[in-house]
Amino acid sequence: MIDNISWLAIYPEILLLVMACVIALVDLGVKSPRRTGTYVLTLLTLGVVAVLQGMYASSGNTFYGWGNMVVSDAMGNWLKCFATVAMMVTLVYGRPYAADRDMLRGGELFTLAMLALLGMFIMISGNNFLVIYLGLELLTLSSYALVALRRDHTASVEAAMKYFVLGAMASGFLLYGMSMLYGATGSLDIGQVFKAINSGEIKHQVLVFGLVFVVSGLAFKLGVVPFHMWVPDVYQGAPTAITTMIGGAPKLAAFAIVIRLLVDGLLPLAIDWQQMLAVLAIASLLVGNLAGLQQTNLKRMLAYSTISQMGFVLLGLMSGVVDGKVDPATIENAYSSAMFYVVTYVLTTLAAFGVIQLLAREGFESEEVADFAGLNQRSPLYAGVMAICLFSMAGIPPLVGFYAKLSVLQALVASGHSLYIALAVFAVVMSLIGAFYYLRVVKVMYFDEPITATSVSASLDVRVVLTLNGALVLGLGLLPGGLMALCADAVVRALAS
Repeated sequence: MIDNISWLAIYPEILLLVMACVIALVDLGVKSPRRTGTYVLTLLTLGVVAVLQGMYASSGNTFYGWGNMVVSDAMGNWLKCFATVAMMVTLVYGRPYAADRDMLRGGELFTLAMLALLGMFIMISGNNFLVIYLGLELLTLSSYALVALRRDHTASVEAAMKYFVLGAMASGFLLYGMSMLYGATGSLDIGQVFKAINSGEIKHQVLVFGLVFVVSGLAFKLGVVPFHMWVPDVYQGAPTAITTMIGGAPKLAAFAIVIRLLVDGLLPLAIDWQQMLAVLAIASLLVGNLAGLQQTNLKRMLAYSTISQMGFVLLGLMSGVVDGKVDPATIENAYSSAMFYVVTYVLTTLAAFGVIQLLAREGFESEEVADFAGLNQRSPLYAGVMAICLFSMAGIPPLVGFYAKLSVLQALVASGHSLYIALAVFAVVMSLIGAFYYLRVVKVMYFDEPITATSVSASLDVRVVLTLNGALVLGLGLLPGGLMALCADAVVRALAS
């Protein structure tokens, strides 16, 4: 018998699924070429879902439903709330761009976006290997279709094929790793897997073998080296509206499943998976920043930036357990810093891609660094927003990216372990190298002569959201304490359950 708690745990998911189906049907009667009715109904739905998730998160309650397969806790609900808001912002930025490129012939953009968000919700709430995998597949299948949505554009179709082939391989890695852990522990329930491993009765070699495949699958979803091959190609080839979608909210879901699988389920194996994360982090910081220096395409440059930024997230995730000792204070510090980093990265990257879409015109993709020449003379506001985002990604105070990097470095140094301190120094050096390609774009915007006198225009909703987005990057940098405390509280409540 299914109790009320089970239904309560998935009310937002039910609402999202029902409304995605309703919107798909309603769109059949929408005549507007810009899909105004579908767009407004989608934003209203996402707004209600975000408020609902925020209320769940604020209550601080943790409950399990559907035979322990689903968990509703503060960390998951905040991440779902942030992911919903990120999807709303993505659609606000993306609608004018999509309309100019004939991507709104039907309502597929909005329906697929909602189904992708539903996949993220299921991933974040999953407390069972199969539930997490089902959410992951729903997200990735929707993403493949979204990347190929511009059917007459060769680069988009090619990017979708690359994404599909490599994504299928990564899903296979993750599923195989989960099957190995299931075979070893006899359970798909994350809590039961933790207990079985903690008992010490299972052969360590079998567990580590499965763990390697699980970490490989997670690394692909995060887009870290050496599983990063798809990131630059998909970011560059996909329509910019879809690149914004892939580069934003899914990172929150990827962070959640790393916490669910590695921390909630496989913490007794921390000494093994932390070594793997350390290697992935070092490679990502090195490759991401050095390759980013060579890029002239801004979307490709931001792809390599993403790889290096995810390297920082891994540094936070790998500093929770020191020499096999589980200290609650160290764990809270490490995982809350990683959560803070992911949330602020998504906030910043949305605004950066928003400006890129804003400058794009019908028949012209404004995605080369040279296309931003003299932007300050054409539009000081949008140049300012872009500069704030780039400075934040570079980690320059007083912007929020600086505090995100500082919190991760502080977690590494606070561990007191010489290797972690060395990694912190390495991360700082890599950040200094990476700052060059961010500052190069700022130099082009403010000191180069504009190549066109075309004024930058945008609809009211885009202008308002983009301005608020940029203001948040600055405001959270000046007053980061509230969001840091929220992340710390969410992580403590999630781990305590």
